[in-house]
Amino acid sequence: MLRFVLRRVLLGIPVLVTVATITFLIMHWVPGGPFDTEKILPPEIIANIEAKYHLDKPIPIQYLSYMKQLLQGELGPSYKYLGRDVSDIIRDTFPVSFTLGLCAVVVVLGLGVPAGMISAYWQNSLLDRSVLLVAAMGISVPSFVLGAICVWIFSHHWHWLPPALWEGPRHMILPAFALGAGFSGYVARLTRTSVLGVLSSDYIRTARAKGLTEPVIMFKHVLINSIYPIVSVMGPLTAGLVTGSFVIEFIFSIPGMGRFFITAVTNRDYPLIMGVTLVYAVLIVIANLVVDMIYGWLDPRVTLK
Repeated sequence: MLRFVLRRVLLGIPVLVTVATITFLIMHWVPGGPFDTEKILPPEIIANIEAKYHLDKPIPIQYLSYMKQLLQGELGPSYKYLGRDVSDIIRDTFPVSFTLGLCAVVVVLGLGVPAGMISAYWQNSLLDRSVLLVAAMGISVPSFVLGAICVWIFSHHWHWLPPALWEGPRHMILPAFALGAGFSGYVARLTRTSVLGVLSSDYIRTARAKGLTEPVIMFKHVLINSIYPIVSVMGPLTAGLVTGSFVIEFIFSIPGMGRFFITAVTNRDYPLIMGVTLVYAVLIVIANLVVDMIYGWLDPRVTLK
């Protein structure tokens, strides 16, 4: 197991270097600069600002300087949030985004897996078609549209839940649901397909012939043997839920990394863009590693080498 983890960590290093390189080149190839939106300043002041942040040097020199800084564990200062390092911003905001992502994962699994099992058990029924319709709607509707609808219904119309901010468990419900509803539709369809394959297996017919009750068959035999495809997608799904919270955080005024990332892109804050992108790349690598380990634990036939 330790050998497998070390090998995956080493394989993740080139991935992170590639992500950092591509992000760096894209930022510098896009026309404009981080200080172009400021009020008109004398050329001498602009030159001093660019010299302070090494923006007056050629792009290859800037790239090598940033990678050297990255190897030392430094993400650099923010161009727009004066006096704050990117590391400090990420340290303050990442727990919020991560908590929102985990809440969305609970929504995805809590809605998607039961819906998929119900749909598969009553295949071709009205209930089955209704679940597929709702799942398709969840996949089709963007999270920010669903978020706006939830705010209008549950906050402004019924006054059940707060419309914004991040001050307690009640504030987590609407953004977590808006973020996870679309993914739950995808998981429901995936669960349905997997459960249908298991229900047609010989050992399920044998279990019914032995007189086992349907709840025992569904939860002890069907669910356990149909969960592998769901586990396989949980790595990128979890990372997608955390990274997909950018717009949701902006809509619900949540003080997570998403709001800073959006303002960083708007203001061309290069170090902050690089820092947030690398954090999410690391998260994807770790999530895929954890999923592979869980998959090996669930299925003894899978060997981790």
